[in-house]
Amino acid sequence: MTTAAPTVTEAVARELVDLCRAGRNLDAITKLYSPDIVSVETMDFNGMPARMTGIDAIRRKNEWWFDTFDTHSHESEGPYLNGDQFTVKHTYDVTNKQTGERRQSAEIALYTVKNGKVAEERFFHMKMD
Repeated sequence: MTTAAPTVTEAVARELVDLCRAGRNLDAITKLYSPDIVSVETMDFNGMPARMTGIDAIRRKNEWWFDTFDTHSHESEGPYLNGDQFTVKHTYDVTNKQTGERRQSAEIALYTVKNGKVAEERFFHMKMD
């Protein structure tokens, strides 16, 4: 029995998940994201629009996250593949550095790969009880 080589999407997806699990999100952006990446959150937050374009904007958004929250734990489940797209479930246990508020959150991220790079990421936040 022969094993098929992974598709480009699968290779990108697995590397992204591995880097996220290792806490290397900024490395994932630098290595795997298109310069013209589009990121879509569920809403505007902290002066950042829900829709952002360009790798520098996405890098700044991630830097803001790390500057704002202490992360106690983070898990990335997946990837779950479908053609040129894949999803990952990210769960977080974080404390806001300014307020001291600790919270758990989860989101499903849908990534689209074009020309071997993540061209779009779209987040679907899940309500935590």
